[in-house]
Amino acid sequence: MTGEVIAVVLGLLVGVSLGALGGGGSTLAVPILVFVAGLSAQDATTASLLVVGVASAVGVVGHFRNGNVRLGAGIAFGAAGIVGSRIGLLVNRNLDENALLLAFSVLIMFVAFRMYRSIDKTAAIAPSVDDDLVPVDGASVATRERAATRPRLDLSVSAVAKLAGAATLVGLLTGLFGVGGGFAVVPALTLLLKFPPKEAIGTSLVVIVINAAMALAMRSGDIGFDWIVVLPFLVTVTTGVLVGTRVAKNIDADRLTRAFAIMLGVVAIYTAVSTVAGA
Repeated sequence: MTGEVIAVVLGLLVGVSLGALGGGGSTLAVPILVFVAGLSAQDATTASLLVVGVASAVGVVGHFRNGNVRLGAGIAFGAAGIVGSRIGLLVNRNLDENALLLAFSVLIMFVAFRMYRSIDKTAAIAPSVDDDLVPVDGASVATRERAATRPRLDLSVSAVAKLAGAATLVGLLTGLFGVGGGFAVVPALTLLLKFPPKEAIGTSLVVIVINAAMALAMRSGDIGFDWIVVLPFLVTVTTGVLVGTRVAKNIDADRLTRAFAIMLGVVAIYTAVSTVAGA
């Protein structure tokens, strides 16, 4: 029971990191649920889908109000990842639990490396509430100005193919590991579709919600985790998202990102060593 309580408390850390940094936090959910709460790897990845999906849905609301969500693009990106999500689920069901955890440790290390390398960009993309949004007839001045200056989408065959590949990869990671994939969605939207950072963050949450919902629906017959652990964990993660979004403006984003990336690296090593030792 002590481990389960600790896992629930650590859910705040997952949520705060998601809210403050816009990605990476969901990679902590599975290790916490496995090594602290005692869930199996398959149950933990399924529970993570529920937690990440709900927490992202909560985050979408605030970003949508601030005009940072391109709903159509988010829905299209999410729908394009359904095939990848199905493939990821099939691999998850047929993969040995230790192999799944070792692969997940590699993913965590990759996310940690990527976050550390992008420290100089974190302050620009961290989700925050815009203080300069002045409502005018149901829309804000800033929102209207952004809409007027948005670059035209690149719909060339090459760009569409890259986007489809990115969407499939995100779906595969969601189905396989139960992660949101925000660390991959945001770069895809900014580099391939030229989205401004804040809009990439807001729209990525729509993608995460869709991918998580689809992957969870595909696993509907496999939901057998302990709700007594998962529901409180879900509550604390969602609360953490709200807190993280609010405090993002008042903290040193570079320092937070660096500390979080290092922590992810430690978690990746711990996951790998514990899995090998327990094999």
